[in-house]
Amino acid sequence: MKLATLRLGDATAAVRVEGTTAVETGFADVGALLRDGGPSVAATADGARHDLTTAEFAPVVTRPGKIICAGLNYRNHILEMGRDLPEHPTLFAKYPEALVGARDAIQLPPESTRVDWEGELAVVVGTRVRRAPVERARAAIAGYAVLNDVTMRDYQYRTLQWLQGKTWEASTPFGPVLATPDELPSDAELVTELDGEEVQRTPIDDLVFDAAALVSYVSTIVTLQPGDVIATGTPGGVGHAREPARYLSVGQTLTTRVDGIGELVNVAVAETRS
Repeated sequence: MKLATLRLGDATAAVRVEGTTAVETGFADVGALLRDGGPSVAATADGARHDLTTAEFAPVVTRPGKIICAGLNYRNHILEMGRDLPEHPTLFAKYPEALVGARDAIQLPPESTRVDWEGELAVVVGTRVRRAPVERARAAIAGYAVLNDVTMRDYQYRTLQWLQGKTWEASTPFGPVLATPDELPSDAELVTELDGEEVQRTPIDDLVFDAAALVSYVSTIVTLQPGDVIATGTPGGVGHAREPARYLSVGQTLTTRVDGIGELVNVAVAETRS
């Protein structure tokens, strides 16, 4: 099953996806659905219907309580950045203000000239979980979405702490849907394209710490709640690691997809200084 959050005028609605039709579930977004209903409720919902081909996608969870990101978690990316494989996950956070929908613009801030792409598989938590062993952690996963952890490298590397480069407003596309675990092929690949040029392609099983391992690890530190998000990290092919380095510029289109889930298509625009 696939779930999405659509913008409907001034409101949003969580929907079940049936081909090119979206069926309202009675909840404002997928986060609210997971907290108060769950996939079983979505499966039987029979609300208003919308044409998905013309619908406007909001971030699939509009305001997660937590967005935890894993850095340096694909073997090929770790090697391209000249680092050793880690013993433990490298974690940082994003805030909900960073999120945009699957077709929204990515805002390039005037303060940064080194904006990079980082295609990622995102995990959405479905049940409250704390100190979960791996199998219980796996059962707590509601599903998966696509995310691009667009990163301001010049700010990221100002200090040893990455947060300041990772959570700029309106920078992080997230969606288009939540796909339940049965929808994700075992051989799924993550692909990122810049203006149609493939810049990343990696099987998601190249992760050092997979989705269940990350849920287990993070839940040891803090209770995970329905609707919380874990971004699992990016594979090799980022612009900053290239010779010469490449970065996003105004007018470029960033496409990010994962087999079994769908794709994000986002145009980079100049943010107007407020």
